[in-house]
Order: sequence, then structure tokens, then C-alpha cells
Amino acid sequence: MTEDFSHYITKNIQSFYKRRIIPSILFLSFLIIINIIYPITSIALPTHLNSSDNIKTAYEQHERFVAVNLKKAYFTGYRKYWLGKTTGYYYYSMLGDECVILILSPDTCQQGISTLSNITVRAQILAHSRSQTKLLSFLAHDLSWSKTGINQMISPYVLSEPDATGLFAILLIIAYIFFFLYSLCNIILYAIYIKFPILSKPIQSLRTYGKPQKILEQAEEELATLPQLATEDMFITKHYFIETSNYGVAIVPINSIIWIYKYSTLHKFLWHHFSISYTLYIIAKKRLYIRCPKNIKSDIDGIIDYLAEANHDILIGFDEENRKKVALIQCDFAFIEKFLSFLSKKL
Repeated sequence: MTEDFSHYITKNIQSFYKRRIIPSILFLSFLIIINIIYPITSIALPTHLNSSDNIKTAYEQHERFVAVNLKKAYFTGYRKYWLGKTTGYYYYSMLGDECVILILSPDTCQQGISTLSNITVRAQILAHSRSQTKLLSFLAHDLSWSKTGINQMISPYVLSEPDATGLFAILLIIAYIFFFLYSLCNIILYAIYIKFPILSKPIQSLRTYGKPQKILEQAEEELATLPQLATEDMFITKHYFIETSNYGVAIVPINSIIWIYKYSTLHKFLWHHFSISYTLYIIAKKRLYIRCPKNIKSDIDGIIDYLAEANHDILIGFDEENRKKVALIQCDFAFIEKFLSFLSKKL
């Protein structure tokens, strides 16, 4: 039964981008779920807490990053160190009806002044942190209190400013926003390509050879009337080489092809050799490069032989001489030669 090639290229472009859009949708969904579980975006947009708000309630509502207005904060005399460097100062303050431990950045507390008044702190809520356990143990010893007594007086939650405004937090929010926007842009772009295949990269890359719409219509028409040579995902019509594989879609005018060659890849695992696949490389004028991977040797040999017969100017095979010829052709010295000829006539 003859295969129906009606709008075959357009359908393959749509199928290609439908496959591409699914991972982007899944990744964007993953980012949204991560943000629900661990609200990364609240680093940039923290929840605002007043002095009368309860920190426990905020934490139970999955608010991890907050901005807090504090009337007074008092230095405990203890610092937080990392790699021998002071990264924070421990303060305490009243938030609602409970005493809360704060870890403030050195710049915020001016390197540990005794009392701070009317400050706003952006911080991450930490629950039952090991550093707080040690701090409360030291404070209990200093005040001659029991650990049980001081634990009843002080909230089990800590507000850490360095964890919300430090380098890691900044990099985390930047990375999250970047990947979120990248995935969203891909989804929008792929959706446009699915709806309007004429706008896709494979078709728009043909602009250097003429009007993309006209070239696509001609290639579709020639393919619909049955190709002159066909493999599983490569076709040759009267005027075009066409690829419609899982790796992409390409249309190349045969008269624009300047170099074709094949490259073999040995697939193996440990010391076991499994198979050899072949990749067809096509270089066309205007710096169009096409790569058709994972084909069998007979298919590629047939394509090369047919193209060589259809266009006798095509360079066949990979060698240094052909590489240099292509480099000269792609640099396109025609304009320079004409300009030098014009100057010589004038002189």
C-alpha cells in the first residue's frame, strides 16, 4: 500500500515539537510543585509579618521566608561562624507573645551592637535547628536556668537573615526564575511552532534560499507525488533533500548542497560491540549544516549516490582537500573578487 505523503513535512514538524513540548511541560510542573512544597519564590517576595503575628502559624502555613518588623532586638553576645568567619549575630526579640531568636547579618546589626530599634528583617524560618539548640544550652548556663525552662520561654523557631539574603539564597532564586522562564518560553515557542509550522526553525532557515512558504509548498507537493528516493526518514524529490526523523526536520535544495559525507559510530558497552550506525552530514551554501544520525549504511550510500548524480558539483567524502574547498566556498569571496576586478579596471 502506498504511503500518504500529503502534508508530510508539516505533520512531522508538528510531531517533532509535540515531543519537545512534553518534557518542558513536565519540568515546569516539577518547578511549580517544588515551589509549593518549598516556596522558593518567597525569597524574592517574602510574607510580611507584624510584631503581633505568630511565627508558628506562619510556618505551619508553609511560609518559609518572611519580612518582619521588629521594635526592639537585643544582642545575646553569641555569634555564628563558618570557616572561621563571622556570618551572623544572635539576637532575641518579641514577636507576638513569644520570644524569638534572630540571626542577623553583620551589616544589619552593625557588627553586633547591643540593641536595635525599629528594624525590618528578611529572614528564613528555621525550625528546631541544631545551632539554636546549642545557643539555648549556652544561654541556660549563662542565666543559671534549666534547659527545659529556657525552651519553654523561647520559640522553637529561628529567624535567619543570612539564609534568606545570602549568596546561596540569591543564586537559588536566580536559578529558579531562569529555569521557570526558560521552560515557559519553550512551551510557548513550541506551541506556536505546532500551530504554525511555517514559523518553525527548519522552515525559517530556508529564507536564505527564497521564500520559506513557497519552498515548503513545493517540497510538500513533490513529496506528495512520491519521492524519487526514500528511506525510513530521508527523502529525495526532484529539487530537495528532506529529513523527517526524531532528531529534527530539514529541507535542503539539492542545487545548494556543496558537500556530503558519512561518519560511522561503533556502539558498545564495556568490551561488547553491539552495532555500527552511520550519520549523514550535508553542508549547503549559506552555511546550512544538516546532520542525519543513526542510519544504516545502505540508506546513506543510496542517498549519497543519488545526490552525487543529481548535482555533479557536490563534494563527496570527508578529507582535508574537501574541507578546504568548502571553507573557501562558505567564505564567499565572489564579492571581493568583483571588487578587486573593478579596481584593476579603474587603475
